[in-house]
Amino acid sequence: MAVADPAQRPPKAAMLVAQRIVRDAMRDNLQPGDLLLPERTMLEKYQTGRGTLREALRLLEFQGVIALKPGPRGGPVLQNPDASHLASTIVLLMQLKQAPFRTIVEVRTAMEPMISSLAAKRMSDESLEELAGTIEQMRKDIDDQHSFLDANKRFHDIIAWSSGNTLFGYIVDSLLGIMDGTVLGVDYPGHRRSAILKAHEEIYSALKARDPEASEARMREHIEAYERYADRKFPQVLKETIPWEQRFYG
Repeated sequence: MAVADPAQRPPKAAMLVAQRIVRDAMRDNLQPGDLLLPERTMLEKYQTGRGTLREALRLLEFQGVIALKPGPRGGPVLQNPDASHLASTIVLLMQLKQAPFRTIVEVRTAMEPMISSLAAKRMSDESLEELAGTIEQMRKDIDDQHSFLDANKRFHDIIAWSSGNTLFGYIVDSLLGIMDGTVLGVDYPGHRRSAILKAHEEIYSALKARDPEASEARMREHIEAYERYADRKFPQVLKETIPWEQRFYG
């Protein structure tokens, strides 16, 4: 007897209910913070059992789509999911495939120059101002590696979301906790922080000038300089697998 291909198995009932809940929330134009239907109404609407419905809600809660508000006026509340759920999945899959940290570096090298080019054409004045704020923080806290690298992450995050491409935004956002390599031991002494600050200033200038070609070129130079630095100073780190641990992406 032929064994059923797992990829061809029908979705679980709870997954189907979860998908319908999301579809209906989008159709009804619900916004983050809005309450969904109470359990009793959902049971009638979706014609399902209480166990299946609660499993569907747990699935949505795990993905960050809803939060379960306690109390008599509580229930499932629609959320605006952040990228931590995607980050967790990416790191888990990378660990299972024993993908080295160099994988992250290569993805950044391929994506971020294009993202910067798009941002030059689409970035709002408000985002440009926010970007300038990250540079000011880096300049002010150049001797504080923790604060400096926090501003560095926000710099790349702002540009990614300013590309106008939601998928680019989520991908870069999901990698923020691991992309600088500090979780594996990469260090950034003063001279390297100064070089990063200079690169960010040049990228910012190109973005402010709304110059896609210069923005792409400056970002490529910046990421390639990081890759050369890691290759020279931390070659072993590039071969390491990032473990699936909450503190890296939560």
